[in-house]
Order: sequence, then C-alpha cells, then structure tokens
Amino acid sequence: MGEHVQIIKLDATDSTNQYLKDLAQMKPLEDYTTVVTREQRKGRGQMGSNWQSESGKNLTFSFLKNFDSLRVEQQFNLNICISLAICAVLDQAGIPDLSVKWPNDIMSGSSKICGILIENILRGQQLAHSIIGIGLNVNQISFQNLEKASSLEMITGRSFDLDALLQDIMSQLKVHFFGIEAKTVNQMLPAYESLLFRKDKPSAFRDGEGSAFMALIKGVAPNGKLVLELEGGEKRQFDLKEVTLLY
Repeated sequence: MGEHVQIIKLDATDSTNQYLKDLAQMKPLEDYTTVVTREQRKGRGQMGSNWQSESGKNLTFSFLKNFDSLRVEQQFNLNICISLAICAVLDQAGIPDLSVKWPNDIMSGSSKICGILIENILRGQQLAHSIIGIGLNVNQISFQNLEKASSLEMITGRSFDLDALLQDIMSQLKVHFFGIEAKTVNQMLPAYESLLFRKDKPSAFRDGEGSAFMALIKGVAPNGKLVLELEGGEKRQFDLKEVTLLY
C-alpha cells in the first residue's frame, strides 16, 4: 500500500462529493482519491442545509474509500472512523472540548467546526465504496447568521496550513480505517459514544412532526440510530429524519 494519495485540486466546484461521484462513474479510482477545492459553491450539509464557506479559508474536500467486504449493517463504522480520525487531528492541533454531535458534526464546546457527508454506493448487501465529504472551518473568522459555527483560528487565535492539515487528516483516516471490515459496529461504538455531544445531559429535541420534547442521549445503536431516554425512563431509537437536537 503506497503512501501516495491522488489529490485533485480545484479552484471552485459546486460540490466535491458530486465531482468525485462523477469521476468514479467514469473509471475505477484508487483508494483515498481526494478532491479538494478552494471554493465550494453548493456544499450540502446533512439534510440539505447549505454549508457556508469563504474561498480559500477552509478545508473542503471529498475522498473515495473502496471496500472489499464491508456489509451494509456495518456502515455506521464509517461515521465512527471518520469522526475519531478528525477528532484525533484536532486534538493534536490543540482544539479543546471536542465532541461529536450525532451523527456527523464535530463540535468544540457548543460550536460546530466540521461537518461530514457520507454517500455510500452499494453492491448488493455490501458497500462497493463510499464518497466522504468533509468541510472543516479553519481560517474563516466570521460566519453571518450562524451563531453556532466556529473555526480553528477563532478557537486558537492562529491560522493553519490547509495542505498540512489535509495530510494529517488523511493519515489519521488511514489509521482508523485499517481493519474496519473485520470489526462489528458494537466493537467500535464505545470510542464514538465517549465523544458524544450532550451525552447523559437533559436536552431538547424536535421530532419528525415538529413537536419538542426533552430526553437524554444515552448512546447509539449498532444500526446508527440515536438512543434517547425519554422522560418516563423509556429508551427509544431515532433516525436522522425523526429527531433534531435543539441544544
């Protein structure tokens, strides 16, 4: 396995995930092929929210991960590996109070600094490959209308080299992805759950119908659903469309 990763650098694109997806349909791509852009015009967060990014200030990239034998029921392992890898790099960079807001936002304190978008391409009951988009707020220091957003420079007071940061993230991703196909989600969940944002704290949520309710985040089920303990003590699982944390 060579250390060489193919990195495609773009000045601007609508979406690095879409660019990589189109490329993958044209030809087989090497593992970890990466597309990075200075400016993403139509970055999508989870559930279609727009990602706000100043040109050249942040790290916006997507990479392709090929699999030989990752079963569909193991797919939450991807969320776990990616979250742990990014948290490891940010921890080394001196970012305090890191946590993961289920399923895929990386937080410092109560501010979001990174979003992750995972798109899986299936072959039967297995994942053929995944296209993983990462948007990390690095050197941008103003976010209009996004009071919950922050960046590495806002937190540490220093600016970061985007290329070096990308290399660090890619090498941590390789470490965390190593052996993933042989691991069950249950084996990998404890490390992820230890980083869960607002775990065991009373929090406000909104359900799919728009009603608000209070609950405690207890953990994540192997199917990737969020496990909440409701006010009567009952535990229930929710997927992404069924619950929103209001913090």
